[in-house]
Amino acid sequence: MQIDKHFWKEKYDLHNIGWDVGEITTPIKEYIDQLNDKNIKILIPGAGNSYEAAYLHKQGFKNVYVIDLVQIPLDNLLKRVPTFPKEHIIKGDFFELNLKFDLVIEQTFFCALPPTLRVKYVDKMNTILKKNGKIAGLLFQFPLTEKGPPFGGSKQEYESIFSKLFSLKTINTAYNSIKPRKDNELFIIFEKK
Repeated sequence: MQIDKHFWKEKYDLHNIGWDVGEITTPIKEYIDQLNDKNIKILIPGAGNSYEAAYLHKQGFKNVYVIDLVQIPLDNLLKRVPTFPKEHIIKGDFFELNLKFDLVIEQTFFCALPPTLRVKYVDKMNTILKKNGKIAGLLFQFPLTEKGPPFGGSKQEYESIFSKLFSLKTINTAYNSIKPRKDNELFIIFEKK
């Protein structure tokens, strides 16, 4: 099975999007609620239906960007939030992105990538984040599988691959996960070294 834009397009075409909970999840919302600088440049990779981007936009954040391989969820964002800046919506491959950000919101993207791309993901995050830039969000914590997405992982694995380029400020079981994901998510804040 090849996990590429055709794979994801088929998921949206068939409405087989079980990861989509229809709203921003509590851990991400509560993290965003404590951010004060509305001008920071934020990226949501593998954004899907972009509930996080919609929430940020409605809270007055001015520089929110989303990227996804598939057009359908990006169109869905614009239907729900027609004032979202179209120039901040990118249909494309995260690994080809050439912009710099202060913050990346991680919501199911990392664990949707084949595990062979994890080191490449960390390297790309290091490239696109500005000095002291952060990755904040959620990573799944259940045994790594060959069948996915999502593919699981563990705190120890994440510490191993991220610690070379990032200071691991927070990596704890999320206390406020939505019920179906309770005890299966780690809330993270990783800062670029």
